[in-house]
Parts: sequence; structure tokens; C-alpha cells
Amino acid sequence: MPSHIAIIMDGNGRWAQERGKPRLYGHRVGAEVAKTIVLAASDMGAKYLTLFAFSTENWKRPPAEIQGIFRVLEEFFLREVKLLEGYGIQVRIIGEKSGLPGSVQSVVERSEELTRSGRKMAVNIALNYGGKWDIIQSVRSIARDVQSGRVRPDDITEKMVSSRLSTSGQPDPDLLIRTGGERRISNFLLWQSAYSEMYVTPVLWPDFTPDHLKEAIREYRSRHRRFGGDGG
Repeated sequence: MPSHIAIIMDGNGRWAQERGKPRLYGHRVGAEVAKTIVLAASDMGAKYLTLFAFSTENWKRPPAEIQGIFRVLEEFFLREVKLLEGYGIQVRIIGEKSGLPGSVQSVVERSEELTRSGRKMAVNIALNYGGKWDIIQSVRSIARDVQSGRVRPDDITEKMVSSRLSTSGQPDPDLLIRTGGERRISNFLLWQSAYSEMYVTPVLWPDFTPDHLKEAIREYRSRHRRFGGDGG
């Protein structure tokens, strides 16, 4: 079983449009699917799950769609946080929270606080997140320590950079899943996914089920991870 699974939840808008519905309808259904997959991953034994909910590039979308996505996110956390807490699931928001609307910040911070003691599985919700941003904020943190004299340039290592990323303290993803068929990582966990096994499925996110998750895990378990070596 992969310890850490990361998912790019792609296809909500396309799924809705194929059914003659507004894109926001796809996002609402996608939020329900996210809950189902969180609980399924926990039951399957995953210890960490990272979901790409809103990227730094998503601000380019129409304002009405962005506002709708944030309403869906607020409703999701308000409605489901008690359920997640009961399952022993810890919610952690990764991304530039200060750039989120104030009401969203309040709701997600409350969710983090209420689930802080969860030990069964940690769920990272990537909001206003970008892999480039993550690396930059890590480098800036180290640069401040170099400037103050607490760190020497020669002391900077991969481990130090990792320790300043938003996923600090967690293992890198073993398995990176992308729904919707696109074959790119779209600025998601760029540093952390260097050796993640990638699984792409044409299934759009609102149609993604626990059985699809099981299939991705079966595929992952059939692979031999070499981490740049010859596998000998």
C-alpha cells in the first residue's frame, strides 16, 4: 500500500458540460467524490492523501466560477469536518492561505484546528497552491536564515529544502494519480513528486470511484521502483 497518495482531481467542468450542466455543478459533485475517496483511502490504509483543489493558476478562470468554487469549498468544510474528525482524519491546508478570501481562511483554519488530533490519516488540501510557489517559499525561508547567520550556504541540503516545504514532516508521494486523461503534473508537488509513480486515467473526477482508486493502487504495486538506480 502506498503510504502517500496525491491526486490531481481533473475533469469537473468537462463532466458537467457533457451533461448540459453549468461547470459549478461539476465542482459540487466533485466535492462529494473527494469525501468518498478520502474515506476510502483511509480504509485502504493510506497514511497521507494530498488533493489538488485550487491551484495558483486557477485564478485565471472566470470570476463567477472562482467564487462558486470557494462557496463549494466552504460548504464542504462546514458540512464534513465533524465526519472527518470522527474518522480520525487530520485536515491540513497547503498553499498560500493569505491569498484566499477571508471567509475561506476562517473555515479552513477551523477545520485544521478541529481535526488536529486525527491520527488515522492526514489529508492535505492544496488551496491556492503551486509547486513553484512551494519551492520559492522554502528557498526564501532558508535565505533569511543565511542572511541572519543561522545557516551557512554550504549547509543547505535537499533535506533542508524539504523541511521548509508545505508538506514538511511527511513522506513524498509514492503514487500520483491524475484523472481526466491529461498527461502533465500542472505545477503540483514539483519537488515532492520527483520519484512518484504516476497513474493517469481518462475517468473524469466526478466519475472516479473507490474501485478506480483500487485499480491505481494495483497498478502501483505491480511496478518496480528504482529511484534512478538500475534496480539490480
